[in-house]
Amino acid sequence: MTPPVEPLSLVIVAIMYLGDVVFAASGALAAARHRMDALGIVLIGVITGIGGGTVRDILLDLPVWWVKNPDELVLCSVVAFVMYFLQRFAVERQSLIVWADALGLAAFAVVGAHIAVTAGAPVVVSAFLGMLTACGGGVIRDLLTQTRPMILCGEIYATAALVGATAYALLSQHAVTAGQAGIVAFVLAFAVRALAILFRVQFGVAGEPLILVRRRP
Repeated sequence: MTPPVEPLSLVIVAIMYLGDVVFAASGALAAARHRMDALGIVLIGVITGIGGGTVRDILLDLPVWWVKNPDELVLCSVVAFVMYFLQRFAVERQSLIVWADALGLAAFAVVGAHIAVTAGAPVVVSAFLGMLTACGGGVIRDLLTQTRPMILCGEIYATAALVGATAYALLSQHAVTAGQAGIVAFVLAFAVRALAILFRVQFGVAGEPLILVRRRP
């Protein structure tokens, strides 16, 4: 029998809703950049927001949370619909997508690891599912918008999520509250991704050095 998932702490809940908002916004902006209509923008925004967590719950054999409690489904839909109107004022739209995605990545790495840990998964599995929760929605978004997923082109993306998820899974094994572990893990994941964005650090593809610093165009 699958252990019940413990109630989320206030910090984890706040991080979770932050992830919903920024991932839905990034998905909506990506859809707008591909000139989709309002329904397409909302659809991509929602999938970006809940896609990774849906896959996580299926793998953990848990009820998919938004089926019973659609609050996050509604939140992602509203945010994406609002972005349909606001995206025309976003001059640096691609930059907004990248930074919103970085925030969502860090947030969902923590939430995914927390759900896995409280469901009884080992540390290694919890870290992997945290990474999957963080990256899954973005991968689905990129596939639907016919964009090469960032995890396949050398971006330090899944690695940042794995750092945060691993930190949470390890800290949760010690005398650390879920809120404290969540804050530390969120900051770590976001810092790794932010540094990679700011300094254009990437993994080299086949035939290149392991780590590269790309020149700005």
